[in-house]
Amino acid sequence: MLRFMPVGDSITIGSAGEHTWRYRMWQHLRDTYGGPFALVGPRETLYDKATEAPDSYEYADPDFPRAHLAGWGEGWQHMAPLIADAVRAHRADVLLVSLGLIDLGFYTNAEQTAENVRAFVAEARTANPRVRIVVLPVIPNVRATNDAPFAAQVTRFNELLAKAVADLDQPRSPLLLASPPPSYAIDLDTYDGTHPNASGEHKIAAAFADAMHQAWDLGEPYTAV
Repeated sequence: MLRFMPVGDSITIGSAGEHTWRYRMWQHLRDTYGGPFALVGPRETLYDKATEAPDSYEYADPDFPRAHLAGWGEGWQHMAPLIADAVRAHRADVLLVSLGLIDLGFYTNAEQTAENVRAFVAEARTANPRVRIVVLPVIPNVRATNDAPFAAQVTRFNELLAKAVADLDQPRSPLLLASPPPSYAIDLDTYDGTHPNASGEHKIAAAFADAMHQAWDLGEPYTAV
């Protein structure tokens, strides 16, 4: 049994009524992995914008393993203290991580955020020294189109993220940097300039799936339904 744990912010938890990219990833693995697997994690809910809390189970299709470690408004600095316990408790083998936008937008600069990446990886490995981690670079949102300093921080962080991945990669605990979805466009693939719509969900899932296929021969290249 290979256990995947999605880790992320609002883009990963999703909100009421959505499928989420986690669902798209599950569909892809179900059809291409060829072995037993599960999505694992300590949380299952979506964020409900009406209650402003992560208390919704109103998935567009709830019939999939909904477990994750994601939170609306949470970033690397929030997940680093949680990841060891989550990996240990749920015996995660592969972490699929999409974090950083919220950090740079509200909490930490690029250099501080990169240090939290390193802390996150170290903590995950204390729980599973052989854990595999796939990290998605920050996809710029609508704010980056009219806030030049923020856009510069996103670019700088992605550079530091690539360096951290290269520095921390280990044969027994591979650390893999996914490629940003090449055709991702905020006017086509999000519903508000930040959060993915259906096409955006597919493209984020594809970024993770294609990285794992290319680097680890896991599954097959992503084909959107």
